[in-house]
Amino acid sequence: MPPLLSLSAIAKTFDNGVKAIQRLDMEVADGEFVSLVGPSGCGKSTALRIIAGLLSPDTGTVTFAGEKPEIGFVFQEPTLMPWATVWDNVYLPLRLAHKPRAAVAARIAETLAAVGLAGFEQAYPRELSGGMRMRVSIARALVTEPRLLLLDEPFAALDEFTRFKLNEDLLRLWQQHHWTVIFVTHSVFESVFLSTRIVVMTPRPGRIFAERPVDLPYPRDAALRTAPPYVAECRRLSDLLNEAMA
Repeated sequence: MPPLLSLSAIAKTFDNGVKAIQRLDMEVADGEFVSLVGPSGCGKSTALRIIAGLLSPDTGTVTFAGEKPEIGFVFQEPTLMPWATVWDNVYLPLRLAHKPRAAVAARIAETLAAVGLAGFEQAYPRELSGGMRMRVSIARALVTEPRLLLLDEPFAALDEFTRFKLNEDLLRLWQQHHWTVIFVTHSVFESVFLSTRIVVMTPRPGRIFAERPVDLPYPRDAALRTAPPYVAECRRLSDLLNEAMA
């Protein structure tokens, strides 16, 4: 069975001369949860934007199995409309697709409930905590019913407790809906907790230094974070990152 997504010889240099990516080759199978890790500026976010079609590579190709799947994108900042309610922020991509409000009301209600926001439909972003604003951003990506979900360090600015909770909620939703996920993070601990496979990138210009499957059983919960196999896997990934940066 062909991979859902293939990147072949991707390279990208920006107008200011910064060479972000140099010959990036990667395949992602349907249903995988893949994390991209590496030092700041190594091209992780650039790769995600190229996959989403928000940036064009200078060379190389992005290939999907069959038709390009519906893609949901969650940015590092929630990027919510401050003048709009939670409901209307989540409705935005459907409104842009000319879907009538009444026709998608049930889907929006279901999505908000799935991310723990039932009862906050009429709240405004200023009334929400950082973690809840990120839940709105995730709901907005999920309401389009994507097959491929791209997340660019979505939890980086959150406190540890909120981050752990959102990690667990994201895994629960991924297992329920069988998306394919590509997740950018700087955190060794987060990537090991979430992923089926981790891709380690070199410093800029980014390329793949190593790929490592994460052989830890699902479902994963808070107890895993102190389990010896998890700690050992984090240590091995830290060693790989140090090798990549050297």
